[in-house]
Amino acid sequence: MGNVRTALYAWLWARKNSGTFILRIEDTDKKREVEGSIDHIKRTLTWLGLTWDQGPDAPGPHAPYIQSERMAELGVYQKYAERLIERGFAYADTSTPEALDELRKTAEANKRPFLFREHRPEHPPAWQPGVPLRFKIKELKRTTWQDAVRGELSAGPEALDDFILIKSDGYPTYNFAHIVDDIEMGITHVIRGQEFISSTPNYIAVYEALEAAQPIYVTAPPILGEEGTKKMGKREGAKDTLEYEREGYLPEAMFNFMAFLGWNPGGEQEVMSRDEIVAAFDISKIQKSGAQFNEEKLAWLNKEHIKRLHPSALAAKAKDFLPESFLARVPTEVFTRALPTMLERISTFGELRTMAESGEFDYLIETPRVTKEALKTQEFLPETITRVETVAESDFTQDRLKAALWDFATEKGRGNVLWPMRYALTGKDKSPDPFTVGAILGKEETLKRLRAATQL
Repeated sequence: MGNVRTALYAWLWARKNSGTFILRIEDTDKKREVEGSIDHIKRTLTWLGLTWDQGPDAPGPHAPYIQSERMAELGVYQKYAERLIERGFAYADTSTPEALDELRKTAEANKRPFLFREHRPEHPPAWQPGVPLRFKIKELKRTTWQDAVRGELSAGPEALDDFILIKSDGYPTYNFAHIVDDIEMGITHVIRGQEFISSTPNYIAVYEALEAAQPIYVTAPPILGEEGTKKMGKREGAKDTLEYEREGYLPEAMFNFMAFLGWNPGGEQEVMSRDEIVAAFDISKIQKSGAQFNEEKLAWLNKEHIKRLHPSALAAKAKDFLPESFLARVPTEVFTRALPTMLERISTFGELRTMAESGEFDYLIETPRVTKEALKTQEFLPETITRVETVAESDFTQDRLKAALWDFATEKGRGNVLWPMRYALTGKDKSPDPFTVGAILGKEETLKRLRAATQL
């Protein structure tokens, strides 16, 4: 969720400024690569409408956009690495993992942070592929930089350390590759989570060593769990973004919700379209403090966006989630009339599926089984039928049915008239009111069920 929210802010800023939103796959850490993850990233962004101008499947002037391919085809990272070596800012690291582990243990025993620059070799050999390449911090100083959200940030020399640029497997680290690609692709704004603040002094040192212009740094706030006390993770109920799609949330609602997780345009309006959010978005209005995740708020927003759907889109979305066994049996005209009522109690389309599977809508597809005992009284069913018959089939609406029966029900007792009518139509203790159900079923089916109830 946090990664996607960061992408959303980058997309919004690009769209707001007629800029370019680039999707770059950073896959140089082969040990952590998950099969299918690239397709998953693309499906997630596509679902939310975060279309990329350049990236995989969208060729541009900086192709390829997958780092492993950039390394193989362009050799771009080695080119920058050699530039750093020539300038004295990088050296071969011949230390073994065992030696490094011992140095870390010693630092821990002495209650000091482990800094490789304190153990830098005096005369390292010439670097060659297969040997790790480290960046060399040549000047220990305080690093100060501007963040578009947090203002001036600063860190002392303790934040600077020699770090790996190229690993022994030949792949660049994220810490190096993203800088090279940002320079090559002309990236103007980089939006990241706050966990990258501590690494920024090292990033800046690389930019300075390469004499390259730095992008504008934008730090997005963390997303906190429902309790609002710590960063949201799996233990706090965090889910994959596409899981919300499977649960029946609309992408428009998720887009709206995620945009407001750390940003607010000001004012009272909370339900906004993509275009409205683009028009209002401003990096300066991103908040510094953590944004609390609230699934209840998300459900409310989803319901509001459901209300905005065109009737045809609403029907199509409902059919995507309703069981095939239900859709195959419900008449088209009955489904069309029933849909607004079916949607009244849901916040997600997944709830619609659950209700259908539990039999809540069975009265729409089959005559209910009713008992004389459950009807409580049949005394007023004949007069109810007579009054229903007076409503024209061409105008058999909820309001017309109510007008025909309300005074009679008030006179005889609404429980005595309306309960038997509703139960005869649905066979359920809980269901919409009988006027709504009758209008959904139509005059012929309504009369057929009421007459059957008089024969019990």
